[in-house]
Amino acid sequence: MKIISSISDLRDQLRGQNRIAFVPTMGNLHEGHMSLMRLAKRHGDPVVASIFVNRLQFGPNEDFEKYPRTMERDIAMLEKEGVYVLFAPTEKDLYPEPQEFRMSPPTDLGDILEGEFRPGFFKGVSTVVTKLFNCTQPRVAVFGKKDYQQLMIIRRMVEQFAMPIDIIPADTIRDADGLAMSSRNGYLSPEQRAEAPTLYAELNKIKAALNQGEMSLEHLAQLEQDCKRVLLERGWQPDYISIRKQHNLLPPAQDALEAQAPLVVLAAAKLGATRLIDNLEI
Repeated sequence: MKIISSISDLRDQLRGQNRIAFVPTMGNLHEGHMSLMRLAKRHGDPVVASIFVNRLQFGPNEDFEKYPRTMERDIAMLEKEGVYVLFAPTEKDLYPEPQEFRMSPPTDLGDILEGEFRPGFFKGVSTVVTKLFNCTQPRVAVFGKKDYQQLMIIRRMVEQFAMPIDIIPADTIRDADGLAMSSRNGYLSPEQRAEAPTLYAELNKIKAALNQGEMSLEHLAQLEQDCKRVLLERGWQPDYISIRKQHNLLPPAQDALEAQAPLVVLAAAKLGATRLIDNLEI
């Protein structure tokens, strides 16, 4: 595997490749990331991964400086998966001057849910992903469904800017107890790690209740409130538990429920100082 930090060196290395499959990451890799690499390999060749902790998507009180950097271990994992190139730029490589131009997602998608609780987050994500796309020129790019709203925003951005890239969604990879794999799980104490699967368990309760057939706005609101209450009682600090339409993440109207529009329940909550997100399609 070649490890490249310079944009010009990356372009030289990839010149003539027209089936690149790209997987952007922030490092501190785990089995969930490796599943993305394997999926990429099925959709293109060669596979190019990136590791870059993107300052633009961190808020002023978030964990940019503390975000775990595990480059040596990450390199070994990527080599084992047969990744062709790791693009690992420094901030000076990717932002040689202040990044004054930014991508701004539409407010109806970018300022809800995660965007409400992390202002500017999706502007930072969209900006760095666009820049990474320009650097790697992929034919396909793989994004995990765990970051459901991010996947929606990247997909819509690619469509609206007519980027010649197919966005491949990857199912969330979970530990045996149901907890969605995440780099931030490493922040959890043993006691918190034992409690963390509760979030996914509560989302499954919502899915099971909706699959029983009652579809009303009142029922959806009650399910959201019940889930929030359970989490609060168990010591969590929920930001949101919200049932939305899959295709645009807007709250469903009654006619959409009656038409059995595909739904997704999305959640974000703090357990101690660690903020976990998850979702489940219904």
